[in-house]
Amino acid sequence: MTPSWRKPVGMLGILALITLWCVLAASLSSVIGQIHPLLQAVYYLVAGLAWIWVLPLRRILAWMETGVW
Repeated sequence: MTPSWRKPVGMLGILALITLWCVLAASLSSVIGQIHPLLQAVYYLVAGLAWIWVLPLRRILAWMETGVW
């Protein structure tokens, strides 16, 4: 069985998404830092879980395994 090219490409895509998200979150930290600490916690929890793990990574991982979006 030959290895699939989708896994390395998907891995690089995931790393690029995480890097982009970290840069975006760091650039918004000055704005987010001015609100109440509990709202900050909610923001980072929702943004981190929903954006990174649920929306794009789920599709990328499925594509890596099956080749279908």
